[in-house]
Amino acid sequence: MEGRLNIALGQAIVEAHREQKTPDTLRFLRFPPTALVGRHQALAQEINLDYCREHDIGVARRITGGGAIFMEPGLLGWELAFHRKTLGVKSLPELTREICEAVADGISRLGVDARFRPRNDIEIDGRKVSGTGGFFDGDTLFYQGTVLVDMDPKVMVSALHVPQAKLEKRRLDSAAQRVVTLRELMGDKTPALKDIQAALIQAFSDRFGLKMEHGVLSDEERAEADLLYRDEIGTDEFVGGIEEPPAARGDLAGRQNCPGGTITSYLRLEGPAQNRVRGALITGDFFITPPRVVYDLESRLRGVYLDDLETEVKAFFKEAEVEVLSVSPDDFIASLMDALADK
Repeated sequence: MEGRLNIALGQAIVEAHREQKTPDTLRFLRFPPTALVGRHQALAQEINLDYCREHDIGVARRITGGGAIFMEPGLLGWELAFHRKTLGVKSLPELTREICEAVADGISRLGVDARFRPRNDIEIDGRKVSGTGGFFDGDTLFYQGTVLVDMDPKVMVSALHVPQAKLEKRRLDSAAQRVVTLRELMGDKTPALKDIQAALIQAFSDRFGLKMEHGVLSDEERAEADLLYRDEIGTDEFVGGIEEPPAARGDLAGRQNCPGGTITSYLRLEGPAQNRVRGALITGDFFITPPRVVYDLESRLRGVYLDDLETEVKAFFKEAEVEVLSVSPDDFIASLMDALADK
């Protein structure tokens, strides 16, 4: 399914599930060649738009956080829309571990040794075979992941701008060294997609004590997906809605690297003493629940005196119902303070 429509369908399932019109759902999905930027990432910083245009690669924005990824027909996507109570009322980090361990079990049933690597990856011999991420929307947990079955890593590397810091962190020369496909490991013994799906279904069922039944998308889910695609997720405004501010505007930029990802903050100041926040933009590959909380934080910071910035951020997170994965309010504060260090 076309990339943006695939994303819209995931959002439609979330909304229908939240309204109790859709049961707990495990959906498998596949994409034509598509570069997917994370919910809070700046588009052109993460994706090689010229290369994608030249090679007819689609570009879409996920509704989940995390980093940019590349999808093509040889890669299998999966996503869960479950009620909190289905998997137990736990925090996002706890559920991430349990879900990732279930996926690692499912992949291992295919004849390889897959293991969960915090914060949200599954690896085989230290190389990534699956990435994951998700969020809570009310009592609905939406969680997505991939299985790298077969692809050309060179295309992935060309379509994405992989941060050099990520490669240096793992002492790699290229992003292609970081990932591995089942095809590379298993050759002609690579299982068919239906067998991979069956292994994941069984692993989820065993891990969480679930009974799963095959189903089809409802007319209501499809109609809502079409609406979301037309009005939001399928639009260029949504996909390109977050961009790095040009340096010529004079924005201050700061960064904080933490176990949960990188938080980059941009501040524009106002007032005769340049001591108030005129506007803030926060980007990165972190996970935060619900995703819209980032925009609420940016709004909260407008007009705040710099002396009160740390206090306002702490108050915001204390008041908001926020769940994060390996990041904290202090990490957001550190990113903002790093921006002010250039003042």
